[in-house]
Amino acid sequence: MTPGNDPGHAAHETVGDRVAEEVVEELDLHPVKVPDEDEPIPSMSVQISEQLGGVRGLIESSVPVLAFVLLNVLLGDTVLGLEKKTALYWAIGGSVGSALAIGAYRLARKEPVRHAVNGVFGIAVGAYLAWRTGDAKNFYLPGILLTLGQVVVLIGSVVVRRPIIGYVWGVLANGGKHDWFHNQRLFRTFQWLTLVWAVSLFVRAGVQGWLYLADEANAIGLVRVLISWPIYAATFAYTAWAVHRVTAAQAAEAETAEAP
Repeated sequence: MTPGNDPGHAAHETVGDRVAEEVVEELDLHPVKVPDEDEPIPSMSVQISEQLGGVRGLIESSVPVLAFVLLNVLLGDTVLGLEKKTALYWAIGGSVGSALAIGAYRLARKEPVRHAVNGVFGIAVGAYLAWRTGDAKNFYLPGILLTLGQVVVLIGSVVVRRPIIGYVWGVLANGGKHDWFHNQRLFRTFQWLTLVWAVSLFVRAGVQGWLYLADEANAIGLVRVLISWPIYAATFAYTAWAVHRVTAAQAAEAETAEAP
């Protein structure tokens, strides 16, 4: 009997083993499997949903931010009147603690933890900046800067005529093929859709950046939780509709041309 077949092997699986398995999944280190041509490729909606962890993943990613906002408000001058730094430290602890708790819960249930690990890392960077500066608004600074960086990359890809949204669609919904690049109608669609995403991200980062400059730390958290995801969902839905509209029209034209 090999160690992998030992009935007690799974029971002694360590946290390190679980994280290692998730790294393998995240980096796609498994042997390459050639897909069956007859096997349908999951839709773009399904694959992006899986990458983001679905509705549950979106909720879990919002919990640490919401914990930070609530604790900072309830323990600060607004309610209990604790000293600003004391309330901030409790808020940081609650945010990091909730992120770790989500990861531990997933580990205990042998569920994927890569989304939780990513969340803990992002929360930890913001928490460190807030702790070092003693200012709650810096908890949100990494997210704002990262989003603005994404805006620059998206616009740059349009300028050099390599729209990122087209490549994302090719990977997630077109079996890794990028034949869209030689399809003028799809190419133009992905050019302006990439700009739509850039504008969407700029709005999200811009509102948070304006609140950051206005020292409205708690408002930044509320905007991130209550506004960012609806904007993302609307942009994604519009993207899926626009691409489907073009591909469906071209498929119909091809059928008409082939008809006797």
